[in-house]
Amino acid sequence: MLLVLGMIAGAGLWMIAAMAVAMVVALGAYVSSQWSLTVTAHREELPESGRDIEVLVGSRVPICVAVTNTGRLPVAWVLAEDLLPRAATVEVKEHEDLVSRTRVMPLTVEGPRLAVLALLPGQTKHLRYSVHCRRRGYYQIGPTVLETGDPAGMFRRYRLGTPPLFITVLPRIELISNYDIGSRRPMGEIRIRANVMPDPTRIRGIRQWQIGDPMRSVHWAATARTGTLHTKIYEPSSVIGATIVIDLHVATNPDRHEPLRTDLSVTAAVSIAAALLEAGEPFGLATNGRDAADRVRSEGFRGDHRIGDFFPMRNSVGSATAMRRKSDRLRPVLIDVDRGPQHLKEITRTLARIERTDGLTLSEFLIDTEPRLSSETTLLVIMQEAPPETVASLVGLSRRGWAVAVVLNADSIDEYTRLAAPLLAEKIHVSHLLDRDSVRDVCREQVVR
Repeated sequence: MLLVLGMIAGAGLWMIAAMAVAMVVALGAYVSSQWSLTVTAHREELPESGRDIEVLVGSRVPICVAVTNTGRLPVAWVLAEDLLPRAATVEVKEHEDLVSRTRVMPLTVEGPRLAVLALLPGQTKHLRYSVHCRRRGYYQIGPTVLETGDPAGMFRRYRLGTPPLFITVLPRIELISNYDIGSRRPMGEIRIRANVMPDPTRIRGIRQWQIGDPMRSVHWAATARTGTLHTKIYEPSSVIGATIVIDLHVATNPDRHEPLRTDLSVTAAVSIAAALLEAGEPFGLATNGRDAADRVRSEGFRGDHRIGDFFPMRNSVGSATAMRRKSDRLRPVLIDVDRGPQHLKEITRTLARIERTDGLTLSEFLIDTEPRLSSETTLLVIMQEAPPETVASLVGLSRRGWAVAVVLNADSIDEYTRLAAPLLAEKIHVSHLLDRDSVRDVCREQVVR
């Protein structure tokens, strides 16, 4: 417009101003596009596993992002930011009473994960920080977003510098003091109270032979010594293998208890699995929860959900890689019964990544997976709430010959008593999981209140 007016009016200054503006705009567009194309980023100091890292709770993971200018032009500025999911840095209430209140973040960042850099041709600068993993889970670190533009601020360019890095934080394993929950399969390692079928490998004593005693149980040495028939007395026993079932439906795991009660259920499950490994017994896992790794593979990784309307381009990057919050996948997570440390490691990894879902309820899950569950082990169900349909499913399994035990993850004795009453009336083993200290005794004996 200035150029046309200058030509009509014969004003040379207007024409000069128009040409200057055009040159500034063209130069800014060229410079911003070149800077965006020539600035690259990659992650350094990664372990051999590549994009997946496994650490224990309390570990610190060093993160290093190298930003390099591969072009021939110097880059005046580039903003490099390594994104983190908002849920991973939100404070979680761990304990609250009248005196103290403690809050824990799943991930604590130590060091800057955002920097504005100026790069000469061929120069590399690093973005270094560490992540303190304070809770179990499956966490996404990244992607790295690179933002640059012309010096006049008329153009902005955005690109993904590096793909995300995923960290699996394994849950703690508590020492189980004693495990006294047996299945209905006879001739095992632990003694049971009900004399359903005696174990011929465990002799408790001898007594005089009575009418009806089988001849194969006669103690011939005592009979020869005393001249009177004596018979052996056996201890009833059972194997102690278990299929650990965890209820992770959102309806029975309310938000007001999350994620602390879910983490407590996971800690109890992995501790029980470790105790069964030490005993040399089989164990498996079944849950209606969702594997976070499977969720990422099917839905993509998270982008940046915290960008406002002032940065529409960066917001489009986040929305393009955003992940759906609601899952309609109904496939349960099942790990068959087995033995060995590798089997425990597989279950520990799965429990570290498991999360709540709105798919199958526990009653629907038990109906769907009953043919695939091991009938030779105890169904050890860990749950927070016991609605009538869940109680009916557990009672039905018990009456059909399954050995069923329940661990109620309740935050008070009154809540436990209310939930345990209908289960105890059906003679189902019920334990109370109150806090982390109660994990070591959760399977010790039946609790009747």
